[in-house]
Amino acid sequence: MRKAFGLAFLLSLPLAAGTQAQAGLQPQLPEGTPQAQGSFIDPKGERIGSAHLADTPNGVLITVELRNLPPGVHAFHVHETGRCEADGGFRSAGGHYAPRGHQHGYLVQGGAHAGDMPNQQVGEDGMLRAQVMNDKVTLRPGEASLLDRDGSAIVLHAQADDHRSQPAGDAGGRIACAVIERRG
Repeated sequence: MRKAFGLAFLLSLPLAAGTQAQAGLQPQLPEGTPQAQGSFIDPKGERIGSAHLADTPNGVLITVELRNLPPGVHAFHVHETGRCEADGGFRSAGGHYAPRGHQHGYLVQGGAHAGDMPNQQVGEDGMLRAQVMNDKVTLRPGEASLLDRDGSAIVLHAQADDHRSQPAGDAGGRIACAVIERRG
């Protein structure tokens, strides 16, 4: 009997590991947690990934998984408008999200604005899996809500953010965009 139980337990481990892998980086959240989501598209309009956002007591936890990206370091920002039109190079997403009027960049006096987030590293396999806590935004109604009247988007840029140059960190073109939409 013990051997059968032990064998059943060992055989169940790969199944549990697969379930965990499918769940990705998304955390278990308390019931009623405000959440949002988005689907990343590339400049051709093809779906290349997803975003999951959860409002926490300390800000919004943003979990992203993207594929088919150029390897290297890329700027990662929240933009002020919830539109991602690929044929316009995602310019429809507007500028960086700055509801309080701060300047761009972690290295600038009076910065950073609410849309600033750390650069992200894309591996040689073209994959980006990341979690970022943004303590300057919320999914709840009010100031700095990502779900305001015109919405918001998450944008990945072609180059790294220098955290200094105005207005966008000299981060180059926009290579992926996801409109943030309320979930549930």
